[in-house]
Amino acid sequence: MNKNLPSDRKALIWLSAAHFINDIYTGVLNPIMPFIAAKIGLSMAIATIILTISHIFSSLLQPLFGYFADNIVKRSFIFWGLILSSIFIPLSAISNHILVLISFIIIGSIGSSLFHPQALGFASRFADRVNPGKSMAVFVAMGTLGYSCGPIISSGITQFLGMGKMPLMTFIGIIWALLMFNFVPKLSLSESVISKIDFKAAFVKILTTRKLNILNVIAMLKTMIMSSCFILLPFLWKNMGYKPFYIGLALFLFIFAGGIGSLISNAVERRIGAANVFYISMISTLPLMILFVLTYKSHPALSLVIFVVMGFITMMATPVTMVMAQNVLPEYKSIISGFINGFSWGIVAVVMSLLGFVAENFGITNVLIFVAVIPALCSLLVKELFKENK
Repeated sequence: MNKNLPSDRKALIWLSAAHFINDIYTGVLNPIMPFIAAKIGLSMAIATIILTISHIFSSLLQPLFGYFADNIVKRSFIFWGLILSSIFIPLSAISNHILVLISFIIIGSIGSSLFHPQALGFASRFADRVNPGKSMAVFVAMGTLGYSCGPIISSGITQFLGMGKMPLMTFIGIIWALLMFNFVPKLSLSESVISKIDFKAAFVKILTTRKLNILNVIAMLKTMIMSSCFILLPFLWKNMGYKPFYIGLALFLFIFAGGIGSLISNAVERRIGAANVFYISMISTLPLMILFVLTYKSHPALSLVIFVVMGFITMMATPVTMVMAQNVLPEYKSIISGFINGFSWGIVAVVMSLLGFVAENFGITNVLIFVAVIPALCSLLVKELFKENK
């Protein structure tokens, strides 16, 4: 088994790098959507719905694609997912019609939905022979860091080169997808799921497992904070007169800090325990959000620091959630990855489609505070999650 360790690590490195590149494209649209909306003539409410369509198609389908990924040995979802994301997400930025914009976003988002469950399933299988917690933390963090780079790249291109140059981003994704054919090995039949998984039985078992239901809810609550900030704050900052690059930089720092939080989560968990990681991640967001709202006009630099700390805290529990969920039913790793990493985003996106209308009528900052209250109240679920350990 030891002789396989170097090849496993190499595969994890390539998968983590692919996760980084794929998630660059998932973060591209958020900082520039207010400017796309202004170009096409869309209201904030309609633009919010379009962004949530992106999250729905990149997330809600992940458990379904995870089911297929757990039943095949081929790595095709990883490659085609990355290719679709890298082509159609950049193209959506240069669309001049709402139907073309939505079509490109849907196809590119489906690419991300294809990529994630199989990549997470492969990473988990290779990580089993190394250090599951640490390896998954690195894999998740690389995706988070890629997601953080998307806003700063797209906003930089928009401000300094023009939105019409956005398709230049396509090349890195296609090149990396082609390289992956050579460097990510197929799983042998002995390493894969030899007996076909029953679709209905798998989903019923997952949806009726109490611990997984709690972990899914926790994942949704953390996702709700991230989505609210990423979708609504660019409109707030644009209305305040900030340029695209500033907006992209703020989102980059938020998610970059979250990536660091994901990266160190395994070490933090070993020191203070998984339960405390969950408590900190869920409760502290509320006071941080209140401080942000109180300072974003009068002390913008301070508010940015608070915003970045919020990203670090919010995403610190993400790898812990993923590893714990996969350990509950290890035979369904890709499907569970699809639920934790995808389904939670999709469900939140459905809710978020309404928040644009609410924010137009009641104010963006009021909505953000309301959203931050929910995870703090629901932190009681953590006690239920660990009740069996007492």
